[in-house]
Amino acid sequence: MKALKYLVVGFIFGMVLTKSEAVSWYRIYEMFRFESFHMYGIIGVAVATGLVGIRWIKRSKAKDITGNPIVIQDKEKGSFRYWVGGLFFGLGWALVGSCPGPIFILIGAGFLPVLVVLVGALLGTFLYGVLKDKLPH
Repeated sequence: MKALKYLVVGFIFGMVLTKSEAVSWYRIYEMFRFESFHMYGIIGVAVATGLVGIRWIKRSKAKDITGNPIVIQDKEKGSFRYWVGGLFFGLGWALVGSCPGPIFILIGAGFLPVLVVLVGALLGTFLYGVLKDKLPH
């Protein structure tokens, strides 16, 4: 029963992404061609919301669902691996027209060819798990 609230939040998140057209291949195509501000605006609002949320969690000493304090570790300064990871993520996003979150929304909306994208995402995640000890971290 505790998981129900997460399921509800997931459905609401999916509806917001769908209504804002953030799952639209056309909107993603426009973004990567620098033809529209639409997606940049959505991403900007998400980043701003995240910054405010993280600041609030740190200042209010918020607790998680079990009552333990939420501890957010500081990230190391920018490095080569972040650039490489961002490049791969961006290339994948541009090639398939979807980032990982909307994959499930598109499948739920009936776009079944996105199942191929899901298989590719799962395969890439599996390969990373197999190779992560050999990669420069």
